[in-house]
Amino acid sequence: MKSNEDIKLKLAPDLDFREILTNPILDIAARFWESDRYAAFRICYRSMRVIDDLVDDRKAGGVTVTPEERLKYAELMTSWLEGTRRREAGDDLQEELLQTIDRFHIPLWPWQRLIRAMIYDLTHSGYRSFTTFLRYAEGAAVAPASVFMHLCGVESRDGKYAAPTFDVRKAARPLAIFSYLVHIMRDFQKDHQNNLNYFSDGILRDSGITLAELAVIANGGGISPGFRRLMRTYRGLAEFYRRKARRTIDGISPVLRQRYRLSLEIIYNLYLQIFERVKPDTGVFTAEELNPPPAQIQQTIESTLAAFQREN
Repeated sequence: MKSNEDIKLKLAPDLDFREILTNPILDIAARFWESDRYAAFRICYRSMRVIDDLVDDRKAGGVTVTPEERLKYAELMTSWLEGTRRREAGDDLQEELLQTIDRFHIPLWPWQRLIRAMIYDLTHSGYRSFTTFLRYAEGAAVAPASVFMHLCGVESRDGKYAAPTFDVRKAARPLAIFSYLVHIMRDFQKDHQNNLNYFSDGILRDSGITLAELAVIANGGGISPGFRRLMRTYRGLAEFYRRKARRTIDGISPVLRQRYRLSLEIIYNLYLQIFERVKPDTGVFTAEELNPPPAQIQQTIESTLAAFQREN
């Protein structure tokens, strides 16, 4: 039976859109949860961002990562993971994370896979094939999405939380891959200006474009036919995972309470909004073109909420 709180979704009308529209999409969606579950998401997400940013910030410098640096970063991340496994907090954030993991029965494997992906990032330049990229995405995208999905699925019973009854990784994967591919297209300009590349070598080669040409385009150069082929391919891949994500969300919805179903719809629709701005044949692929303005983001959130309330 649905609770009155679920039916009315009292939290949603109280959101301050001016405050949240510049936040990451997962954070916007989690704002529709109860405060304790949202706080759990924030702690988990912060811990993952610290690990991810550690590697991205180093690579953004443009100077080759030395073998000594790779070893240092790998040891730092592995030591953090082992400390978490042994329940030895090295700082306040890790202590908060341990408490959150215990309370919400969150498994440690998402952090294991994230760190594996970040170590790959340090020891490789790019991805030989799209399959290689998908293996990397299991840590970079599916892992944090699985924590989000886990928090959607935990059930509160007598003040305590029980773990989800479904496979959170399987439920999270299609939406995570769709979202990640949209990120790659949306953030093309920013990433390449920061010496970061997420396109696979095989697809670049098939498209007839080099990393040097990508850098020129990212810095305002003309759009080549090869780049349009590249974006057409990635949009097609994103469409494949979009359809899988839509089916998966529809399939998992019956076992989720309303506000958690709503949060998945928010994620899906906000990424769909960006996806639809990608025009391989006519676009210029700048950050301004591919990032929806705040007013449009707000409109998408409000229309998603209105449609959800009509249907539920």
